[in-house]
Amino acid sequence: MTDRRSVRAGRHRAGESASALAESDASPVTPPIDPETIGDAADFAGATPAEEAATEFAELSSAALAADGPAVGSSGGGTGGTGGTGPVAPRLGTQAARGAAVTLAAQGGKVLVQVVSVVVLARLLSPHEYGLIAMVLAIIGIGELFRDFGLSSAAIQATTLSRGQRDNLFWVNAAIGLVLSVLVFFGAGLIAAAFGQPELVPISHALSLTFLINGLGTQYRADLVRRLKFSSVAAADIIAPAVALAVAIGGALLGWGYWALVAQQLGQALVLLIVLVTAAGWLPRLPRRGEPIGAFLAFGWNMLASQLVSYISNNVDNILVGIRFGPASLGLYSRAFQLLMTPLNQVRIPLTTVALPVFSRLKDERERFADWLCRGQLALGYTIVAGLALVAGAAEPVTELLLGQQWLDAAPILRLFAIAGIFQILAFVGYWVYVARALTGDLLRYSLVSAAIKIVCIAIGSFGGVLGIAIAYAIAPAISWPISLWWLSRRTSIPTARLYAGAGRVLALAALAAGAAGGSAWLSGELPAVVQVVAAALGCAAVYALAALVIPVVRRDLAGVFAAARMVRRH
Repeated sequence: MTDRRSVRAGRHRAGESASALAESDASPVTPPIDPETIGDAADFAGATPAEEAATEFAELSSAALAADGPAVGSSGGGTGGTGGTGPVAPRLGTQAARGAAVTLAAQGGKVLVQVVSVVVLARLLSPHEYGLIAMVLAIIGIGELFRDFGLSSAAIQATTLSRGQRDNLFWVNAAIGLVLSVLVFFGAGLIAAAFGQPELVPISHALSLTFLINGLGTQYRADLVRRLKFSSVAAADIIAPAVALAVAIGGALLGWGYWALVAQQLGQALVLLIVLVTAAGWLPRLPRRGEPIGAFLAFGWNMLASQLVSYISNNVDNILVGIRFGPASLGLYSRAFQLLMTPLNQVRIPLTTVALPVFSRLKDERERFADWLCRGQLALGYTIVAGLALVAGAAEPVTELLLGQQWLDAAPILRLFAIAGIFQILAFVGYWVYVARALTGDLLRYSLVSAAIKIVCIAIGSFGGVLGIAIAYAIAPAISWPISLWWLSRRTSIPTARLYAGAGRVLALAALAAGAAGGSAWLSGELPAVVQVVAAALGCAAVYALAALVIPVVRRDLAGVFAAARMVRRH
């Protein structure tokens, strides 16, 4: 009984931290789902990386919080959509746990659809066509922030939400979506002029509709999450991009060109709305003045301000590439990002779901907290970083295998993104500390510094062309990561020396593994790309196996990682 209570208390603290994080919505690493991954149907539904990360994490933490806390209000249920507050179902804790599992499974499904989208459509469409869509989405993605206005997270996190308040929030989101659709439709000429591409006018006209469609669906998704209908949300998150991908493939085969990608975006938004409305089973009533929503708007405004900072730092490279180097270059850049960084960023959500309850329980036990933090860093370093080292070493055959020969110019960019990902992963353990110890104010301040570093690096790198921007993208987290640990050490107790030492071992092995992968790919260069990738993987694996055999500290690292994994599975 005591263990169960402590687990629930840990979940409750994680829920509180997630709520605070949703207000700041900042992270020391690039957030999961990024508008830089534009071109895939899943992107537009998420609106922004920060927004999707906050929303999905809020879904999990709200479930955990509801499992612990008192009764919370429901905004409606079933087909009747009854409102008001009421008692929570007796098996709410079981629902929450099941919901978390469903959400994590859906995350894997979304990553799979995204990867398939990149691999298949890259063989049917050109970099120029991808670049045109990327230009429009990089600009109107700012509008998507305003379209949500943080009200989805506000509704999810609210202790109570009456039916009238839910209806009012629906109309607010719908009205914002309509206004943004009109603004983008009539501002299409300005978007085209900014990039010097007349073709952007009809594309902007068509994609302007996504604001209205997504605005109509915002509160339906929030309502399903509040009612712990995670299966319905998961179904929507997989069905919509899958159907949209089928539409895009069909359009590309019929020779639609970039209109296949436009159809993918619109199809994604429309199917998502239909599935959400069907699952929620209610229709909004007319807005009512007697149902106050001022607190929701205040929450949303604070969240929006943080998201704008995140969005600008995460998209300055796309905008600079599009304006200075044209749609073909942006197409190459965005496809490389989509291939690598989207799956990497998506992995962070389930990792956080597993890690935060553990760190929340241990936050007052200094030695155990430090030990688990170091183990977490090493676990990421000997798994995800190893995979990124493989990509960095064998970027050319990986690009050819997954995207095709017409995209080989994206290989150097892919290599630099892999290097950036390595430093982002090393910095991710700091994010766990910020959230587990409720240091969200410090997280926001550090994120502003990190964003400034990234923007300055990319601005300087732009003088070196597209490759210069990609180099700057890799340098920025390499600068920010050591600063993040120093920043944290000033605010709370962390094993700084151990973390630096562990990261040093991870980086050294990653460099050797990348070299081995690159050498293996080069030696098999006359063979098909798939054989080169296999040879590179074997070379990479050989480095880690040899290190484990001859270096005692590496063996200890791996033993600690395996022990931690077994403990997490048992609990």
